[in-house]
Amino acid sequence: MKPIKNLARDVDEFTRAYIETALWSSTDDEGVPLDRNYCWSHIADDDLNKMVADCKRFQEQQNAVIQAAIDSDKGVMYGPDFGPWGRAGHDFWLTRNGHGAGFWDGDWPEPQAEQLTAASKAFGEYNLYVGDDGKLYL
Repeated sequence: MKPIKNLARDVDEFTRAYIETALWSSTDDEGVPLDRNYCWSHIADDDLNKMVADCKRFQEQQNAVIQAAIDSDKGVMYGPDFGPWGRAGHDFWLTRNGHGAGFWDGDWPEPQAEQLTAASKAFGEYNLYVGDDGKLYL
């Protein structure tokens, strides 16, 4: 896998949003959100590669479902931080890890919301933590 040197340039919108959401929604031992003191480059290489691979696999498996939701009459609700594919990456992290928001919370149309929720849960849960070396790990 090609090393990531620039998050905005080297990964797609889905993956960038997924990684940024992981940092934003994870906390250190004192409860401080990781994105206050860390960025994607602090994630251990093997774990960053795993995150990128999970995003690629999810998109390959769910491409048609995500696109159908985006193209539906209801569309996908998203904000200024991400476009619809970024919102999908954001919601993939939140849903797979059981956060209080995600594909299921009303911003995605049905039946796609239910399909994407089930697909996210099938990936299993993992969370970022700060190692003794100051790197972030899954």
